[in-house]
Amino acid sequence: MAISKEEEIIEQSEEVAETEEVPQKSSSRAPLISNINMILITGFGMAIVIIIVMLASGEPASEMASAASAPVETGVAPSSSASSATATPAAVSSSDVNVGGIERKGEGRHFYTTIKIPANAETLYLSGSGASRNADGSWGDMEAQVEDTFNSFKAKLEGEGWSMSDIVQVRAFAVSDEYGLLDFDGFNRGYRKFFGTEENPMKPVRSFVEIAGLVVPGWLIEIEIRAAKLP
Repeated sequence: MAISKEEEIIEQSEEVAETEEVPQKSSSRAPLISNINMILITGFGMAIVIIIVMLASGEPASEMASAASAPVETGVAPSSSASSATATPAAVSSSDVNVGGIERKGEGRHFYTTIKIPANAETLYLSGSGASRNADGSWGDMEAQVEDTFNSFKAKLEGEGWSMSDIVQVRAFAVSDEYGLLDFDGFNRGYRKFFGTEENPMKPVRSFVEIAGLVVPGWLIEIEIRAAKLP
């Protein structure tokens, strides 16, 4: 079958049109790639700006300084659970106080690291004590026992004309519960109800020690205190 010149010209023009469509498709991808690059560059630039602003504000440096200067709980712990609990540093406040001639320095969340008592101050020692048995025969958990023990101390102090704010030292001896766990957090929860509160903003120096056992079965904690005040 013979092909006329007009038909040949039409076919050639169609082939040229098809070959010209290819670069049009590839050229349409260039703006998309360029936009992605712009987004990445913009995001990277914003991240650099944020880092510069944080460094200029000095926030990371202040946090590092606070962590480095935090006091650490004094403790002797035969088990790994106790050592992890007593090694946790408390938050530090730069405020030192002098109330009634008794100087307190190095304030943490739960205690001061140093308390200086004048030579003419009166002192009062209360022997180690623990919780009382509940009416149902149980002893309660660590928090309940700590609260009961300090309530007993509070009654004794007030009966002698003293107060909880006069306490300058707390020593706590704790044992693990029936599951082998030392509830250090429970101790702190009960403790915080009596120290660093609106009623008693004062805090003592403090020691927390885990031991193998206590004299009274059922006790999880035994606490002794020392109080001081100027006449």
